[in-house]
Amino acid sequence: MNIYSVTDPEFSEFGKVLEGYDTKELISAMNSIALPEEGVSYEPWIDSLEKCSIFKPLADNAFGGMPIELGMCWGHNRSLNCLEYHRNSEINIGSCDFILLLAKQERIIDGLLDTADVKAFRVPAGVVVEVYATSLHYAPCQTTDDGFRVAVVLPRNTNTDIAKPEIKNGEDKMLWARNKWLLAHENSAEAKQGAYIGLKGENITV
Repeated sequence: MNIYSVTDPEFSEFGKVLEGYDTKELISAMNSIALPEEGVSYEPWIDSLEKCSIFKPLADNAFGGMPIELGMCWGHNRSLNCLEYHRNSEINIGSCDFILLLAKQERIIDGLLDTADVKAFRVPAGVVVEVYATSLHYAPCQTTDDGFRVAVVLPRNTNTDIAKPEIKNGEDKMLWARNKWLLAHENSAEAKQGAYIGLKGENITV
């Protein structure tokens, strides 16, 4: 598939690059965390990352004073597998280049999204990227055999465990964790764990 850059105009409907943030200290802290031998790890917040000087400006400026969490998604991945969304934007910062697979929430029709609607965007190392709330996303994809490390900034307690509420509509079937609605591909590990199967078409690999 065609891989755009987040500096290309095609990215403007999915998110934007945020200027003015110094990411050097954060990247150093990210790189001090070992990669898993295989698969992907994720933690909503990591103390060593939240101690970095960028944490307060991200809360005060990028999230307008909201309580935030600064965690990381890291490991080895080249596949789509799932797409998720939140009720708010997400900020990503990679210690190396990585690829985001993105789609628009309005392309979910009758509870299903065709993976043909997914677009790929390369994010350069150290660039601060906002992914809009209406942009479906999931685990980043690596650009080299070395894997990836991507900082993830969200409102506090996002992606933590939640007692599932009574289902009132179709969207409630997608609720997978706190402030996390998930659409899984039938071939994904998440589908085998009971996640809502909402992706049809190819399980994209880059």
